[in-house]
Amino acid sequence: LPENKGFIKKKGVSFDTTRNRTKERIMKKYSAILLLITIMMLFTACKDKETNQDSMDYKQITMDEAKEIFETKGDYIIVDVRRADEFASGHIPDAINIPSGSIGDADIPELPDKDQVIYVYCRSGNRSKQAARELARLGYTNIIEFGGILDWKGEVVKEP
Repeated sequence: LPENKGFIKKKGVSFDTTRNRTKERIMKKYSAILLLITIMMLFTACKDKETNQDSMDYKQITMDEAKEIFETKGDYIIVDVRRADEFASGHIPDAINIPSGSIGDADIPELPDKDQVIYVYCRSGNRSKQAARELARLGYTNIIEFGGILDWKGEVVKEP
């Protein structure tokens, strides 16, 4: 064997350390590239999910727009998705109470027509957004979310 810095002789076996280091560098580069591609694919997959979630299957309007619509009678249902005790403490006139926690995988008896225009609200707007997504997932096609009763400037009905 030539006396070269790139060769090591151990127990009668010669190793070409230069070649091994070159292979290690190539493997590290390929590993880094593979890792980068994997990360990019994950971000792309996550972005697609976010995009699908953000492209809502329901509409959103302001409280003022909702109030204006409700001043004229129409063919729609107003759904309050707060708990029954919250509903009893004050709700928009003609609203029905379907607590967001009760919206699951089954059809909702109070909403038999999946093409009916349904206005959804809660206390602050968080549960109504969640409920609107769930209703859309159940196949309801005309869902309009308009926030929370905290911002409501119209009449409020209290249950005895």
